[in-house]
Amino acid sequence: MKKLIIINGPNLNLLGVREPEIYGNLSFTEFLDEISSKFKDVTIDYFQSNIEGELINKLHEVGFSYDGIILNAAAYTHTSVGIGDAVSGIKTPVVEVHISNTFSREDFRHQSYIAPHTKGVIVGFGLQSYELAIQSFIPS
Repeated sequence: MKKLIIINGPNLNLLGVREPEIYGNLSFTEFLDEISSKFKDVTIDYFQSNIEGELINKLHEVGFSYDGIILNAAAYTHTSVGIGDAVSGIKTPVVEVHISNTFSREDFRHQSYIAPHTKGVIVGFGLQSYELAIQSFIPS
């Protein structure tokens, strides 16, 4: 059984209430229940923090023992060299995801300090971005 973890960054604890026109009406807890039942052969753990250092600590903690990490560092994607360095320093493959299409938003959101160190990047498919990332870790 594959063991994956979804790590979400700042403000993603507000999914379902924050800017529903961009992020939808579903809370991440509700969505996690849905995908856990959809991917029964995968263990999916979850961690969310609004604090950059906590995200880095979690990457260090799980970055050598999990089969995959799905990381939505949110706004830290565009500002955190530290998170990029943490991803670079671990062995577990990482897929960077974003709910919105970051390339259709403000110019500063077009830069990722994480992407150069990842297996891939999925942007703009809403919460389905996470499902696509999970599928990338499942052999066909």
